[in-house]
Amino acid sequence: MCHEEPIALSILRYLDANPEARDTAEGIAQWWLRKEWIERKVEDVQNAIQSLTSRGFILEEPNTGVGNMLYRLNPYQRDTVRTLLKNTEQSDGND
Repeated sequence: MCHEEPIALSILRYLDANPEARDTAEGIAQWWLRKEWIERKVEDVQNAIQSLTSRGFILEEPNTGVGNMLYRLNPYQRDTVRTLLKNTEQSDGND
């Protein structure tokens, strides 16, 4: 599969949902594809949050009044997080 194919499929999905839509290449990139990109990124962020929460690095707490959860660093894991980040940065520098 060529690297353009996911973009082409995204354009087709948008046009299927909005058959009267038309735009320039810049508009397609900015408006049509941005929503799908954001939705994918939000899903990636949610997966990362779930992983970090399950590992105890971040804590989840209710956001009163809004209904969404808030996430924050687990203060008891701060040293572990710093060590993990330091090790990751060192290994990235050795590539």
